[in-house]
Amino acid sequence: MQAFYIRYRNTQGTLMRILNAVSRRALDLPSVHAEATEPDHQVTLQLEVTPKQVGQLFREWYAIADVTDVQTGAELHSAKVNVELAAPWNLPHPPASVAGNTEEGNVIRA
Repeated sequence: MQAFYIRYRNTQGTLMRILNAVSRRALDLPSVHAEATEPDHQVTLQLEVTPKQVGQLFREWYAIADVTDVQTGAELHSAKVNVELAAPWNLPHPPASVAGNTEEGNVIRA
């Protein structure tokens, strides 16, 4: 498993172009973490790739006009990222039958 750290300017569609480079190669994407960093943004991707695919991905990512830097590492830069990502999913989900709006006698169910 290899981690990729991609810094980019947050313009329309940049993150989607970054992710599209991975999906076009039919690679599994077990972990994605995007965050704002001053003054740009950063996305961390965890992928199982071959050396040839690494070269292809670097070439494609650097071809995106708003990508400013691409780095790679053996694992995620911080275990804290995994804890932060996991925390919101442990919250209880509201029941499916909770009423959202009761205007004019109509009940809209979530």
